[in-house]
Amino acid sequence: MKYIYLPLGFLSLALGLAGIFLPVLPTTPFLLLSAALFFRSSPSAYQWLMNHRLLGPYIRDFRESRAIPLRAKIIALSLLWLTSLHCIFLVFDVFWLKAMMLVIAVGVTLYLCSFKTKRND
Repeated sequence: MKYIYLPLGFLSLALGLAGIFLPVLPTTPFLLLSAALFFRSSPSAYQWLMNHRLLGPYIRDFRESRAIPLRAKIIALSLLWLTSLHCIFLVFDVFWLKAMMLVIAVGVTLYLCSFKTKRND
C-alpha cells in the first residue's frame, strides 16, 4: 500500500499548494492528507513535509489547535470572494453557473468560519 500512498501524498500536496492560489481548493485538508499519506508510506517524505519552513508549522499548528490563523482566514476569504464575484459578474453568462459559484463560495466560507481563529498574542 505504501507504493499507492506515496504518489497520492504528492498529488494531495500539489492540490494543497494549488489551493494557496485558487480559493475554491482548500489548502489545509490537502496538506493534512499529504502528511497522513506520507506518514504511512515514506518517513523521509513525512519528515521533509513536517520540517518544511512554510508548510510544516502550518500543519503542526492546525493539528494541535484545530484553528486557522486570523491572517490566513482573512486572505482566504478575501481571495475567495474576489474570485467568486469576478466569475459571477464578469465570466459566467449562464445562470446555473453563477448560482453554482455562489453556492460554492458560501459553502467554503461556512467551512472556513467553522474553525476557531488563532490569534497571535
